[in-house]
Amino acid sequence: MSFTLHGLGVSAGIAIGRAMLMSHATLEVSHLTLAPRLVEKEIARFDAAIAAVKSELLTMKENTEHAPAELSAFIDIHTMFLEDTELVEKPREIIRERRCNAEWALVQQMEHLVGQFEQFDDPYLRERKYDVIQVVERVIKELLGHPGKASLKAAKHTKEESLIVVAHDLSPADTIAFKDHRFASFITDVGGATSHTAILARSMAIPAVLGLENGRALIRDGEQLIVDGMRGVVIVNPDPRVLEEYRLRMEQIELEKNQLKRLKTSRTVSLDGIDIALHANIELPGDVPDALEGGAEGIGLFRTEFLFLNRGDMPDEQEQFEAYKKVVKGMAGRPVTIRTFDLGADKDLHPEGTAGDRVKTNPALGRRAIRLSLSEPKMFQTQLRAILRASRYGPIKLLIPMLAHAHEIDQTLAAVEQAKSSLRGEKIPFDENTQVGGMIEIPAAALAVGIFLRRLDFLSIGTNDLIQYTLAIDRADEQVASLYDPLHPAVLMLLAHTISNAEKAGIPVSVCGETAGDPKLTRLLLGMGLRIFSMHPSQILKVKNRILKSDVSEIAPNVRKMLRLDEPAKLREALEKLNAS
Repeated sequence: MSFTLHGLGVSAGIAIGRAMLMSHATLEVSHLTLAPRLVEKEIARFDAAIAAVKSELLTMKENTEHAPAELSAFIDIHTMFLEDTELVEKPREIIRERRCNAEWALVQQMEHLVGQFEQFDDPYLRERKYDVIQVVERVIKELLGHPGKASLKAAKHTKEESLIVVAHDLSPADTIAFKDHRFASFITDVGGATSHTAILARSMAIPAVLGLENGRALIRDGEQLIVDGMRGVVIVNPDPRVLEEYRLRMEQIELEKNQLKRLKTSRTVSLDGIDIALHANIELPGDVPDALEGGAEGIGLFRTEFLFLNRGDMPDEQEQFEAYKKVVKGMAGRPVTIRTFDLGADKDLHPEGTAGDRVKTNPALGRRAIRLSLSEPKMFQTQLRAILRASRYGPIKLLIPMLAHAHEIDQTLAAVEQAKSSLRGEKIPFDENTQVGGMIEIPAAALAVGIFLRRLDFLSIGTNDLIQYTLAIDRADEQVASLYDPLHPAVLMLLAHTISNAEKAGIPVSVCGETAGDPKLTRLLLGMGLRIFSMHPSQILKVKNRILKSDVSEIAPNVRKMLRLDEPAKLREALEKLNAS
């Protein structure tokens, strides 16, 4: 019987294959009562399992050099949970008090912790319950004698590249195991747009649909599946007509990919001869090869906070310097824009802190980004010195996030000069002409952009936060995700205002948010006057293809007319006409 399941499409693409079910250890735990003399032995067995899983995660981290950068960070989170007293000490107490087996004690404590996470208002924090479940899964598999690899039930006589993993949830460790395989796709019952599974799916370019709720229970081993990661649909046992339609779509997608690869070395220029710069956004030094493979002309945004996350201490100056140096040397003379850490909000500086503290106020509006850096001058100096030291190896631009006030720019420039002075005193070489720029991601900054143009060397518009703050929408909250609209008239006005004023002042301006990587919005941005785009490496060739087919002199007048519209329906209609040619 054919039926369709609807979820959240988190990684674009289409996969056709056979279902391979993943079993879950927590569903297979029995409750046993132990004799008093066996209690301490059971605790020792529990301790040994914890130690074994920590060792295994450490080994995995050492082997993630060629895996997506996010995997290493997620392993750190799971290691951190294995050191948390709530997950390690409490089960020991339960074993002693109730004389029960370790597996059952661990599941009881897991359910208690999951209940606490579900009480949080912050959707990002709520989704961290899945990390707890994944860690517990791994320990239980060790206790049951099935460590390491995920427990999968594969259909017989089926090639691996046509298998679709069906799971309640997937841990980063499970996904690491996938890199040695060629699975077509994966689908899960749980997970949202900000979950680790979603982030991993996108970074690994695997079609994926999450949040199916009952997919694991409804799908049987070996059943034929179509996974549509663009529409968030899973079709079980499709009829021949639907199957043929999707096969044709897959062929078309593959053909388009191959055609785009031919554009990698071509110059990025519009039909009327306007040169456009396409840069890449990266999180860690290991992302540089992907940026080059995608055809990036430089790094438009190096999110340095990913060096700081999920660790109990801060990286020192030398560690940061080595990371920045690796990126600069890897880009071989191409420009590298390094953003000082944008910590706070969903990226907590102190992961060992209590989650409860984070939901008492709105972290997106609190002490984050440059506000945090200026309040922690020692930490800020460490980062500034490391960045400046790396500038001797290639062109670096220093980018400051979340600026809103003139005094923040003045204090930042003073801090940069202090870092330069200390390096001069120690006779450490650096580029004296390192440019300093600012992120425009707060409406106040966009409206008063003149303040920034008079003080800074360049601007970069962060549309992700600009849209969030303009529309008062938490972009990580799936309940209001439908209201997150880059085509809202107010958002377009702020974008156009910033770009035109920067152009008049002769100051370079780029867009580095998700808007820059959306080919449907490329012509709109070109018509506004944007000449520098920065995006995920996987989007570069798609945007380049759109630019090569665009005549900016024809587009610009139509965009000016669009900016006078204030009805969403008319704006979308105008955008369709803009993209029609």
